Amino acid sequence: MLDLSRRSFLGVAGAAGGTLLLPRFALASADPRPSITIAVQKITNTNTLDVLREQSNVGERVFFSSLWEGLIGRNWGNKLEPVPLLATEWRRIDDKTVELTLRQGVKFHNGDELTAEDVVFSFSRERAFGTTEPANRTTVSVSGDGIPQPRAGMELPPEVPAVARRNWPDLVRVEAVDKYTVRFVNASPDVTLEGRIARYGSEIMSRRGWEEANSYLDWARKPITTGPYKVVEMVPDTSLTLEAHDEYWGGRPPLKRIRFVAVSEVPSRIAGLLSGEYQFACDIPPDQIAEIEANPAFEVQGGTILNHRLIVFDKHHPQLENPLIRRAMTHAIDRQAIVDALWAGRTVVPKGLQWDYYGDMFVSDWDVPAFDPKLAADMVKQAGYKGEPIPYRLLNNYYTAQVPTAQVLVEMWRQVGLNVQIEMKENWSQILERSPTRAVRDWSNSAPFSDPVSSIVNQHGPNGQQQQVGEWENKEANLLAAVLETSTDHAERKKAFRRMMEICEREDPAYTVLHQNATFTAKPKALKWKAAPAFAVDFRAGNWG
Repeated sequence: MLDLSRRSFLGVAGAAGGTLLLPRFALASADPRPSITIAVQKITNTNTLDVLREQSNVGERVFFSSLWEGLIGRNWGNKLEPVPLLATEWRRIDDKTVELTLRQGVKFHNGDELTAEDVVFSFSRERAFGTTEPANRTTVSVSGDGIPQPRAGMELPPEVPAVARRNWPDLVRVEAVDKYTVRFVNASPDVTLEGRIARYGSEIMSRRGWEEANSYLDWARKPITTGPYKVVEMVPDTSLTLEAHDEYWGGRPPLKRIRFVAVSEVPSRIAGLLSGEYQFACDIPPDQIAEIEANPAFEVQGGTILNHRLIVFDKHHPQLENPLIRRAMTHAIDRQAIVDALWAGRTVVPKGLQWDYYGDMFVSDWDVPAFDPKLAADMVKQAGYKGEPIPYRLLNNYYTAQVPTAQVLVEMWRQVGLNVQIEMKENWSQILERSPTRAVRDWSNSAPFSDPVSSIVNQHGPNGQQQQVGEWENKEANLLAAVLETSTDHAERKKAFRRMMEICEREDPAYTVLHQNATFTAKPKALKWKAAPAFAVDFRAGNWG
């Protein structure tokens, strides 16, 4: 294996000269492509590589452009606009149906050709939906009917069908028209079907790869997919090693191997980068960028992405049942001060849980709750709050600058009379555990396609995580979510979106947006590579060398 390191950069001429001494047969068999090591804060939260189980920012980094692919992709090198991927074209049959033509000659990591059968199986009961039903089921058979029940050892973890139905609330079936044509059929009209096909969690897997696995966990740590790199080994909580899939339909991958290693502490990631142990160091806090770039051999790339950092409320906690307390918490936050102090101005305070790439659905005259400490303090008094502790569950810098952000927030809340107390937790299971102490937590929300359904409905609607774990619900908001998911009237949908934000962000807060997220990756300048405007890292042929 040829590893890129500081030493190899300095000695490249000598190394090139040395290869002339190798026997001719050795030159013919040698793979000249480099191998790289990437230091990350965490590889996956679930220690699996299942896109329907690992719905996370860290999962996005290791999955996309490297391992998993969907029918419709995103242009990682530009504005994340939809592009043909495993499908070459798609067309609307009606307001409930989309038909796609598959790319011919695509090979899975096991050598099989991708066909409509694999697509149908990827959206089946056995693989994805389990016993869940469409929200607006009529008389149409549910996706995957007729597929045998999974054998022992292949039972789906409960979060898999929960996520599948969150992503596809009304999908009733995916059908094979012929070997290279498939149709997605919905129970209700849906203007976002193409976006759902392109979103995180709708990627395609090999049916035979699933059927030959000994257990779900064996499959989930070495899924058979179509991406430019395939899994060699996953060591839980430690490393993930990928190697080139040389039959990749998009051209021979430029790297021989990619190794992701978990390095939880920022100083260790930076030290390893500067010493040559790692070629990339991810999750760099803004206050470390100048230190890294003080060495002229290195640079830091990145910026804002389609992800917002949130504070999330459990409205069933005794101190948060009164919406006045949650509203007070939203008005006590000086978001711009956080952006300036902890992010060096490298991100922004957005207009609520939305992004301008929503196009005509973007509510341009909306804003986050104003920073108004006097108003917040008045709300605290009106609520009759007596200083009882409000727990704030926190992970140790899973998000960039997470701990210092929490410390700043606690002080801002203290200044308006709120006694918020940090409780450090080790993992997401502890963060989400339902108990009398669950009150406030950190989260982030992405927009995997350009419509409000992809975020506010997907995360906070009736199938969203907040309601699935029992933190929050609102009858009117759920009715509005149904309008956003099923209406084909643009004006009606935009009105529903605005009203849903009024409820979720102001009247009965489910969350409050802190700032747009940003991600920064450090590397040697000598490596010709460009960061995507996303958590994903792209190592396909067009983004190397």
